[in-house]
Amino acid sequence: MAPPDFQAALTSLRGHRLRPELKLEEVPPPTRIAPYALALTGEVNAEPRTMDPDSLLGHGRFVVLHDPDGQDAWHGTFRVIVLARADLEDEVGQDPLLGEVGWSWLTESLGNAGAGYHHLSGTVTRVLSETFGGLELRSGEVEIEIRASWTPTTTDLGPHLLAWAQLTCTAAGLEPLPENVTSFRRR
Repeated sequence: MAPPDFQAALTSLRGHRLRPELKLEEVPPPTRIAPYALALTGEVNAEPRTMDPDSLLGHGRFVVLHDPDGQDAWHGTFRVIVLARADLEDEVGQDPLLGEVGWSWLTESLGNAGAGYHHLSGTVTRVLSETFGGLELRSGEVEIEIRASWTPTTTDLGPHLLAWAQLTCTAAGLEPLPENVTSFRRR
């Protein structure tokens, strides 16, 4: 049976209202890093009702690790690991400040959600793919990938989930919604 702190953390992830463009799914978590773990994937889709792969804007992963004995590198008993990935327009992908902008999306999301954390670390990667030969029908693609991890200050991980959701939607090109505002679905 999972320890009470991990159960409390899992309970805190339930019942949050997320944007309709973001669809979550629980997936198998990593098994060798910590004794207890949870993993979710998320897809941001321009057409939330159909979840058409052709309208996929971005995707990501949210992982919670728990080791009741703690791990020195975490400076705590929990660690949250996130990934957000999305295609970008070519001119945005060429911006020399893209890494700093991507990192600010993460830190602003954590701040907006009120997620308490310490020992934040991560990377922002820009990937430029060019096609040749038989793949010339496809244009070049630019992608941003934000990977980060941090140690939460409490077992209430709801704000951390909300921060990751905001980060993933922002990377996918959706404008942040003001507090207490709901986006309307397209008809």
